[in-house]
Amino acid sequence: MALFTDAERKCADALVALGYCNPFLPERITYEREILGKAFVGAEDVWYKDVRDEESRPNLELLTQRAKALADQGRTRMIAAKASGDEEISLYADTVLYYFFNTFSEAFLQYADDAEQGNTSQTTIADIFDRFRKDTAAYLNIPGISFSPEETGHIFACFFQLRRAWQNIFENIIGGSAASVRLRAAVWQSIFTSDMRRYRRALYQRMGDITTLVAGPSGTGKELVARAIGLSRYIPFDPKKKQFTIDFSQCFFPINLSALSPTIIESELFGHKKGSFTGAVADRIGFLELCPGEGAVFLDEIGEIEPAIQVKLLRVLETRIFQPIGEFRNHRFSGKVIAATNRNLEKEMEAGCFRQDLYYRLCSDIITTPSLREQLEGASGQLQHNLVLFLARRVAGAKEAGALAHEVEAYIQHNIPADYTWPGNVRELEQCVRNIMIRKAYQPYLAAATNARDAFIENVRGYRLTAEELLRNYTTLIYAETGNYQETARRLQLDRRTVKERVDECILASLQE
Repeated sequence: MALFTDAERKCADALVALGYCNPFLPERITYEREILGKAFVGAEDVWYKDVRDEESRPNLELLTQRAKALADQGRTRMIAAKASGDEEISLYADTVLYYFFNTFSEAFLQYADDAEQGNTSQTTIADIFDRFRKDTAAYLNIPGISFSPEETGHIFACFFQLRRAWQNIFENIIGGSAASVRLRAAVWQSIFTSDMRRYRRALYQRMGDITTLVAGPSGTGKELVARAIGLSRYIPFDPKKKQFTIDFSQCFFPINLSALSPTIIESELFGHKKGSFTGAVADRIGFLELCPGEGAVFLDEIGEIEPAIQVKLLRVLETRIFQPIGEFRNHRFSGKVIAATNRNLEKEMEAGCFRQDLYYRLCSDIITTPSLREQLEGASGQLQHNLVLFLARRVAGAKEAGALAHEVEAYIQHNIPADYTWPGNVRELEQCVRNIMIRKAYQPYLAAATNARDAFIENVRGYRLTAEELLRNYTTLIYAETGNYQETARRLQLDRRTVKERVDECILASLQE
């Protein structure tokens, strides 16, 4: 006798497909409709954080009930020795796992929130695992099927990773536009690949070998993307000790390369020995050594590092070996590298400023963050409302966010042109919120000028620029023409670091339109 009737099998197939799909793509809705039929509650085609209702998933309870019913029916028939083959047993096991994930999801979320905030949770991870192990024994250690303690711990670790990843993406990437949908789905794939089954079987151990490159304009949330990936990595669970092998909240190590001198960059990344250079008054352990195998080092503005450091970084990516400054003993890096840039690395390579071999070590997984203009195009006004309210919460706190967001939206509607492109992206929108909170006004940079070149000429003619503004504007204009810092520094007879400090991203964005 078959383990499932035809109708049950159809429902179980759809439930399992739902469990293994990318939850941030519209295919999720297709499977939910197929499973629930007329009971399906209308919802948005994609999941995104609506700040008015932070987690609106009206069909989840119904889906969990369907999964439980199938799991209970399948368990009864399995015990009665009515299973009819490996395919049906696999379908039963995956249905049970879908039910388990939904059942334990909120407990995982509460534990993760408490851990991040340093609170002592009343429900410890050991308590959650004891309940999980009991349910696993009841449903997956019966005649015809058996999960070892190691497999049970692995599934438990996968579930915790799935919940963290979902929350990290949901919380950090706002908006229901097509561009935002693609970004959320791309981040999910960067964590789990396009085949969740293969990930669970083997790839969970290998994702640290793959470098992720986050590209996109300045101010578009590249660090948020990197943080979502870095804090959502697989962490093994020890079923004997009833604990994870490391603290997931301590696994992300960001470094802004453009803000540091080459010596400091090397020290931060590789570490140094006492006396290895002026100012090295003690030994220092670098991020590459601090980062555990389940962690990630985030290299922001990778396109701006010096050639000598590029060579050392290339060696790390190729061999996983590095040496601290002043030491000849090899150390091993076992974590993941996530890099970000707002530069066109192809142009940087053509200009000889960025190594091709390093680029081809970085490009195995590329995510591109959309500009604010791309996010707003074709999206309803709700996207801007969500972004403004999200930023208002960050700036003024939850109690004042609603009133401040209303002020900001009213000001934008009456004072900012409808076709304004927000060249500073989300970062500029956040500064707009801050300006209106403090001064009840916001003046977009160069809003009245035809373009940055015309504005610069007019300001020079009117003697309206300070020496610093003159240098910043002129440096940016030259950089926009040359496309790389080295040539700009040569023309201006300035140090390359001075050029990098003086390039103005807002002016540059207006020149590139």
